[in-house]
Amino acid sequence: MELGLGAALAVAALAVLGGLALHGWWTTRRAQPRTAPATVLGEDRVEPALDDEPAPTEPQLDTEPAPLRTPARRVLRLDALIDAIVPLVLEAPVSGDMALQHLPPSRRAGSKPFYIEGLDTETGTWEPLQPGRRYGELQAGVQLANRSGALGEIEYSEFIQKLQAFADAMGARMDAPDMLEVVARARELDSLASPLDAQLTVTLRTNAVAWSVPFVQQVAQRAGLVSGAVPGRMVLPAEEEGAPPVLVLAVDAQAALASLGESPQAAAVRECTLVLDVPQTPASAEPFPAWHLLGKQLSDELDATVVDDQGQPLTLHDFDGIGREVNQLYARLEALDLAAGSAAARRLFS
Repeated sequence: MELGLGAALAVAALAVLGGLALHGWWTTRRAQPRTAPATVLGEDRVEPALDDEPAPTEPQLDTEPAPLRTPARRVLRLDALIDAIVPLVLEAPVSGDMALQHLPPSRRAGSKPFYIEGLDTETGTWEPLQPGRRYGELQAGVQLANRSGALGEIEYSEFIQKLQAFADAMGARMDAPDMLEVVARARELDSLASPLDAQLTVTLRTNAVAWSVPFVQQVAQRAGLVSGAVPGRMVLPAEEEGAPPVLVLAVDAQAALASLGESPQAAAVRECTLVLDVPQTPASAEPFPAWHLLGKQLSDELDATVVDDQGQPLTLHDFDGIGREVNQLYARLEALDLAAGSAAARRLFS
């Protein structure tokens, strides 16, 4: 859900106050044993694909990195910080081919993704299931929360039902955590994460005539944006291969679709939005300055005014205040092991 600037300021302020009150709880959570500690196998957590398709922000392995970008990395293991992990005890090692054959058709319980991984008998590391490998142990984990809310009882039951069928096919004994404990933990995580979520949006509103969609796209391209997967969206790509875009510029979707017809100039718009999804991009990439500067550049070239969600023009002073709040939000996220742009943050705030 995209938040306007006014809402984003309130969200960031709540993060500072709420984060202090919840820090003791989170410290205790972090001290608990992790069945699968979050260690990098060379990738900013690229999760196993859902329904045999890669997730939008989770790249597959590339044989070669794209020019001028960091190489794609390997998948990160399940994270006890944001997953409810279920060990699957095997009587004997199983092949990756067999495990892949019996995976549930959909690795999703309601709105929550779940993942299954194996302990490679040769390397001794946990990894997403792969053909040609052998695994001495298996484990699965369902995500406790995302932007759809906390994991509920029905979702957890669906996860256990799907996992039980997989365990039976593997001849594995499933040691599932108590549902009420998992659901309570999910609600706690959701209550902690929600005040730390922020999607900053400004609107560029024309000062004079309406724009055609192709005209907006041409101006955006000169500013370094590229076409997104959805009509009407252009993105400022991240330096890291496969990472979520730093910024998103969007025009009305219906106008964008109409512009693809025989008379593209007939699709006119009077405004577009520029969005920064704070938890998805690391502070080191300086996404907030990029958001501010790009908004200024586009407003100049489009002859537009930058306004907030209330339609009020934004001043340099306003942006300075928002920047300070965003920096505080970055600090709170990092203190809770949910640094913006980290694998855990990208999954949790999705």
